Amino acid sequence: MSDTPYLSVHELACARGERTLFSAMNFQLGTGQLLLVLGGNGRGKTSLLRLLCGLAQPLAGEVRWRGQAIGAAREEYHRSMAYIGHVNGIKDDLTPMENLRLSAALAGRNLDEATATQSLIKLGLERCLDLPARVLSFGQRRRVTLAGLMTAGALLWILDEPLTGLDIHGVALVEGLLRDQVTGGGMVVMTTHQPLSLDGVATVPLQVGPLLQPDED
Repeated sequence: MSDTPYLSVHELACARGERTLFSAMNFQLGTGQLLLVLGGNGRGKTSLLRLLCGLAQPLAGEVRWRGQAIGAAREEYHRSMAYIGHVNGIKDDLTPMENLRLSAALAGRNLDEATATQSLIKLGLERCLDLPARVLSFGQRRRVTLAGLMTAGALLWILDEPLTGLDIHGVALVEGLLRDQVTGGGMVVMTTHQPLSLDGVATVPLQVGPLLQPDED
């Protein structure tokens, strides 16, 4: 694991309307680490991930990539980062294969059919390769999105509840992807309400908002 803080946050603050979700947040993440963002509903976890992606502006503070503000390093940062939010972001009329290749093309990457097929099969979608996404279940659509994550070649993954809609086998597949990403020298920032089995992964917890009381959801 490298000590280089590729991703760093400095005195970050975030507000929703007139309510401050968090303030004076500082952390850094190096290669070979997974940052697990913790906190109850409405505490600011998704808001933090959107700030890290550059999809929203902070109330105060700064997000930096390799020491440079992400706004100034936008092109390099977006080449190095892949984001999955609550919405799967796939097109209903396209097959899983077509969705993967279109996403790659929009990102300026060439994705050959063999590589795309391999990733889809690894995610258990071998019977869905030629079906339009609109006929797939939510869990299958989620797997298409995760297959795109595999083929993105990104150093940093930012994942908001990536296990949503997955069965026990799907969760195990994602756990394997996370292990491969981190042990291979990549980085992950993620939220999840579900327990994870990540033995051997360097996991760093980050609490957003006050700690939950025993009777809170």
